[in-house]
Amino acid sequence: MSNIIKAVLLCAVVTMGTTEAARAQDLSALARVNVAGSEITDKGRGISVVLALSQPVPYRLRLLAEPPRLVADFREVNWEGVTAGDLLRGKRVLGLHAGALSPGWSRMVLELDGPFAVDSAQMQRDVESGRAMLELRLARVSPEEFASHIVTSEEALIGVTKVAPMPAPRRRQDGTRPVRVVLDPGHGGIDPGAERGGVKEADLMLTFARELKEALLRAGFDVVMTREEDAFVPLETRVSIARAAQADVFLSLHADVVAEGQATGAAIYTLSDKASDRASQKLAERHDRADLLAGVDLSDHDDVIADVLMDLARLETAPRADGLADALVVGLRQSIGRLHKRPRHEAGFSVLKAPDIPSVLLELGFLSSPEDLENLKNPDWRAKAAGGVRDALVAWAKSDAAQAALLRQ
Repeated sequence: MSNIIKAVLLCAVVTMGTTEAARAQDLSALARVNVAGSEITDKGRGISVVLALSQPVPYRLRLLAEPPRLVADFREVNWEGVTAGDLLRGKRVLGLHAGALSPGWSRMVLELDGPFAVDSAQMQRDVESGRAMLELRLARVSPEEFASHIVTSEEALIGVTKVAPMPAPRRRQDGTRPVRVVLDPGHGGIDPGAERGGVKEADLMLTFARELKEALLRAGFDVVMTREEDAFVPLETRVSIARAAQADVFLSLHADVVAEGQATGAAIYTLSDKASDRASQKLAERHDRADLLAGVDLSDHDDVIADVLMDLARLETAPRADGLADALVVGLRQSIGRLHKRPRHEAGFSVLKAPDIPSVLLELGFLSSPEDLENLKNPDWRAKAAGGVRDALVAWAKSDAAQAALLRQ
């Protein structure tokens, strides 16, 4: 394998001429994928990737492990409307995930069926039309050679906003100041979440979060959002944003699909090492896997001392999170009526693992339910749901402040 290709993988070198890269950066419009001229297919013992683009763009390639993945970052390609089925023709690429990563960056991730490395990479520009063709060739390599090319998870976060250093813990809310709520619209960017009938979970939850934010601000809450646009935010970064904001409450918003059986109505999840049922366990696994397939895996195990300290912190926050979940059940039942047949669940969602912030995950509905999908698209229904969440937070904040007063006595 040539030193040039190694440089592409290990040093994130843009494999375009300097003049072409400069021209691409000067263009104001995003590059678009011409599906008709693009394909990803098996070739010999390797893989061929051909992307027809409306214009050349700078790009960089990296390999990640567990599972084996090729990550291609672009500055910037619009992947709107492009699906895995549009491009995948062979059997060696098991999955494709593509979309916005952060402002100015988009990402394509190919999940490979084994160890591959980049054998060649070039982007050619048609002088007359201005269009570009990116051609990659991946060659099967030994596990040892593949390991020599993979990058760390932190390197894969290039382009993702870093969280500022965290301040000292905030004093527990006691009713003497506004309660600060961090709203976490699930998914985003390269990770659209569940999809049904052209509707993306990431878009729905961002819309609802904006509406809920306005309702909470009018009720006197401070509100921070983990994302304000269609951008990818890693799970651990979402938690870090909440801690950096010194949140009193963390509320993650979702509307998933259930492949097995039927599920309708809102459901509220709190953190537990052991899921309350198999469906909850699979839901948590799917949420975490989306982060992994987007090119990020920061699931480093905490040391023993850190585990003990976090468990001690959760002795206080876990009952407060349970109280918040119970209040949400009451508030939503009063505002929208029907909830999930068993609205309270527990599971090991990574996004709920801040030890010092009461955190819950709200499945506002399930896109796999036609009725829920219609409700979620209805602004009047969403307004009622936002009112129910607001009323729940008002009731919880009052009760939580009273408990804080008792603890001081």
